[in-house]
Amino acid sequence: MGQAKGRRISLGAQLEKSLTGIKGLDEITRGGLPKGRPTLVCGGAGSGKTLLAAEFLVRGALQFGEPGVFMSFEETSDELTKNVASLGFKLNDLIAQKKISLDYVQINRSEIEETGEYDLEGLFVRLEHAIASVGAKRVALDTIETLFSGIPNPAVVRAELKRLFRWLKDKGLTTIITGEQGEKTFTRHGLEEYVSDCVIFLDHRISEQVSTRRIRVVKYRGSAHDTNEFPFLLDEKGFTVMPITSLGLRHTVTNIRISTGIPRLDAMLGGKGYYRGSSVLISGSAGTGKTSLVAHFADAACRRGERCLFFAFEESESQVVRNMLSIGIDLGQWVKKGLLKYHADRPTIYGLETHLSIMQKMINEFKPAAVIVDPVSNLNAVANNSNVKMMLTRLLDQLKLDRVTTVLTILTRGSRTPEATDVDVSSLADTWILLRDIEFGGERNRGMYILKSRGMAHSNQIREFVLTDKGVNLLDVYVGPSGVLTGSARLSREAQEKAKDLVRQQDAQIKQLNLERKRMAMEARIADLRAEFKTEEAEVRKTIKQENLRQRKVAQDREAMARIRKAD
Repeated sequence: MGQAKGRRISLGAQLEKSLTGIKGLDEITRGGLPKGRPTLVCGGAGSGKTLLAAEFLVRGALQFGEPGVFMSFEETSDELTKNVASLGFKLNDLIAQKKISLDYVQINRSEIEETGEYDLEGLFVRLEHAIASVGAKRVALDTIETLFSGIPNPAVVRAELKRLFRWLKDKGLTTIITGEQGEKTFTRHGLEEYVSDCVIFLDHRISEQVSTRRIRVVKYRGSAHDTNEFPFLLDEKGFTVMPITSLGLRHTVTNIRISTGIPRLDAMLGGKGYYRGSSVLISGSAGTGKTSLVAHFADAACRRGERCLFFAFEESESQVVRNMLSIGIDLGQWVKKGLLKYHADRPTIYGLETHLSIMQKMINEFKPAAVIVDPVSNLNAVANNSNVKMMLTRLLDQLKLDRVTTVLTILTRGSRTPEATDVDVSSLADTWILLRDIEFGGERNRGMYILKSRGMAHSNQIREFVLTDKGVNLLDVYVGPSGVLTGSARLSREAQEKAKDLVRQQDAQIKQLNLERKRMAMEARIADLRAEFKTEEAEVRKTIKQENLRQRKVAQDREAMARIRKAD
């Protein structure tokens, strides 16, 4: 059995469930809360337990025709009515229509004590009367710690807890019971989580002065459920849970092409522009024209009558609108017509999950055909690269499922490799356009090229472009006599002649250097020969001296011999 009248989901022999009506919560519980069974919602102070229980009752009454009873042990009916009004719900109207019953029970020994011991019979009678008064199908008890706060005996607490949960089951009531988080357990008593059929944990954490709310289904008897943590929002429209980790590569594609807003850039992309529903990354250093390119895209989308949602993390709406007027793009007109919507925030104002939740919520409400995020690199201020990539993966998966064309800009900070980004999201992009500075002839110019574009033929040229009062203008390319692309037509003949003269001067300097090297080599050789000659001359002189000594010795020997022989 599938969904019937939006009230329950039951597949085969699986556990019958009741939809909560809370966006995202029904997805992560895979159909809602267990029908006719108690669910424990626990968490620390300020995590949103009471508001979740209240919205569960309100949406049940409004959307699914299931009246409810809210029994509070902490807040009076007036206090609860005012608090729930912050979610946009008017409890007084629902009470008048017999769709909701509020009951405040002040806990003291005189009300629930019987024969000297604590007993819940009085509570059961009061609760049953409230249920009968509106024909309730749903019940919320807030909070269970207050109900048992006066019981000193743990054994009595355990017995009465089990009795309460069994009573609710026997009545077939779909119930939310809220509980305060304990030190090492989900609740202070540590028993409620074991007797509950479903346990949902709310967490409100602060990391590096940034607040984040998260929800997790801890257990769900008889049913599969998502076990991850999911970010959620609490605003004037109630709870919004983001079950985005359950998304995968299940989106379908289309061959429809849409314009980038720049005709010559369309020509570089096979003459037709981006694929509808694809993801586009525009990267470059500061001042290369990233925002100008996405402004063209937003303007083109609005001219087609499509809605465009612009998330700005660096400039305010008025600043972007004013700056784009300098290049002839009037985005203000589309804002006034309701086709273009801005959401500008500093990244550090929220945690990463909260940013994602806000973005997803606005996308669901505005239903745009195009989304721009400028720049995603600023999100590094609240998270590391891996978390930012995970967040963008979730966002792009959802947008691709809805066939929304997404353009992301990212700032590169002087990397030696321009084909790299500070946030590693290039693999997520179907089309990657890289903008870069080109310095030549004493000028700093802008250039662009398409690093990749999946599924389409695209240009491999590096094109120079300028920002004019009529928008981005890609300049003509210059092809030399041999047909080789040598640059843009903006380079004049004078500049080319200067370049040739520079080459000639370099050639002459190289020749002069070679001659100098030869002269130095010759002088070094002559010095070596002279040193060698001196060495040989010294050896000859030594030999001559030794020969003269030898001859002198021979002559002396002859004279001595002659005297001995008495020669003439």
